[in-house]
Amino acid sequence: MTAALSALSAFSVLSALSVAAQAPEDSAPAAPRRATTNCVVSRLSDGDTLRCQSGARVRLIGIDAPEREQTPYSDMSLAGIQSLVAVGDTIQLEPDVDPRDQYDRILAYAWRGGRMVNWHMVREGWAIPITVSPNVQYVDYFRRARDAARKEGMGLWKVDGFRCEPASFRARRC
Repeated sequence: MTAALSALSAFSVLSALSVAAQAPEDSAPAAPRRATTNCVVSRLSDGDTLRCQSGARVRLIGIDAPEREQTPYSDMSLAGIQSLVAVGDTIQLEPDVDPRDQYDRILAYAWRGGRMVNWHMVREGWAIPITVSPNVQYVDYFRRARDAARKEGMGLWKVDGFRCEPASFRARRC
């Protein structure tokens, strides 16, 4: 009986460790790693782009949402970001290594209420990860979020909305 209890106890510990090890696999970053700046949102252009009242255009780092021409998926992705951020909200913008893209947009991770908008867009299935070096500090979080969203059929995964990924659409491959 002692050996059985010992084995059961060892199994319970291993199960608890397994659950604890899995929890971070699908968790969002807890807080920004770099200093942030405030942005009062004046417009949500699509699932990965917004504008601040200051006039600054912001491209969310690490995610790629359907292009406006990819209807109805672009509208669904826009609704996804609108569920996380509203016009008039103050968000915090966290930079990475490269501060701007080729279109002179600010590249940032957006935080609202202690939650990273970029990650939630991927986890809820409204965007997919896109990796553009050197801005890669959260890439592993985004990949795990995508895998979980796809497995659970979240957002656009439920309706095959990523059959033609945004990057492939822009390159006219689909």
